[in-house]
Amino acid sequence: MRGRIFTRGDKNYIVFDIGKHPTTGKRQQKTMAIPGTKRDAEKKLREVLHDLDTGSFINPAKVTLAEHLDNWLRDYVKPQLAPRTAEGYEHTVRQHISPSSLGSIMLTDLRPEHLLRYYAEKAATGRRDGKGGLNQRTVRHHHEILYTALDRAVENGLIGLNPAKRVKAPRYQKTEQHYLDADGINKVLECAKETRFYALYYTALSTGMRRSELLALRWSDIDLTLGQISVSRSMHHLTNGETVFRQPKTAKGSRLIPLPPSLSLVLRDHKNAQIDMFLGMGRLLKEDVMVFTRLLMNPKTKQFEIQPLLPDTVTATWIKIVRRAGYPGVRFHDIRHSHASLLLTQGVHPKIVQERLGHSSIQITLDTYSHIMPGLQRAAADGFDALIKKTPNEATEEIR
Repeated sequence: MRGRIFTRGDKNYIVFDIGKHPTTGKRQQKTMAIPGTKRDAEKKLREVLHDLDTGSFINPAKVTLAEHLDNWLRDYVKPQLAPRTAEGYEHTVRQHISPSSLGSIMLTDLRPEHLLRYYAEKAATGRRDGKGGLNQRTVRHHHEILYTALDRAVENGLIGLNPAKRVKAPRYQKTEQHYLDADGINKVLECAKETRFYALYYTALSTGMRRSELLALRWSDIDLTLGQISVSRSMHHLTNGETVFRQPKTAKGSRLIPLPPSLSLVLRDHKNAQIDMFLGMGRLLKEDVMVFTRLLMNPKTKQFEIQPLLPDTVTATWIKIVRRAGYPGVRFHDIRHSHASLLLTQGVHPKIVQERLGHSSIQITLDTYSHIMPGLQRAAADGFDALIKKTPNEATEEIR
């Protein structure tokens, strides 16, 4: 029989043939502990036998952490995560984890102390310029990558336990979040009028959309009559120059966002300007054209071409604008925080804020903006007296 299952204590194991030894010719077998129920073990045995038949089986004993991370990047990260996220993971693995002594350790030999030593080394010597190590937030990100990748190794039966689960994640001091209040938004927008990104920044501040979602918008996604935007994809510009579009990673990411009337007017003006630009090139503006674009001359054809905006250019211009407006340190991503905080302080229900921002759950919204909630609690308490319109002394006087 090519494979079987047996139980020892509360654990299920699978045993299977992996072929003959290349020198002795003796039959070789492999035993693997499978987390979960006996049905999980049966499923894993079928998968292993299929991999053996197709030649894609990996012998756990011969896989280093670096090799496992390569497989993880190829089979899980790139197909399932956003392109820019996948690029970030790959950079961390290729530049830091795999080249370190940690990468050469056999997956089955990996222990918590190996991870702790790696984190300490990176905190001390992680930077290329020799001026000290990586900050604790970056080291924690390395831990999160390893944790996720090793969890996948457990699911695949390559190891029995995830050693990262027995290691405390490196602590770091959270950076202070910066917000624009209503006055700040007006000042920033006034400065933004001088740039070609005014409509984009106005849309970002009015909707709380992500940069990648804004840059992926087409005119077919915007209904200026009903006053709403349909968010259905995001745009990612990769380091190799490629531009890719991706569907939202969660169902909540696809959403309809009602527009303030002022934004509808700004977008209508922006569309009219784009129509005039296209007419100047002898073309008509179609609904599948992207809302925020740049015009480039093709050196080969000597023709103007419409290209997506570069995310880094949008961010760099934003940094200049907020500095000029007197709000240095406000990142482009802080636009989302500013939008959410303004809504919450106006008494908008967190569920509505979650839906506008496209958070996958309301818990994310509550966790992110919990610091705003005490102010809402005070407003609720003060509002109670305003509703009943009488103080205790006034009520006592009436009784007398």
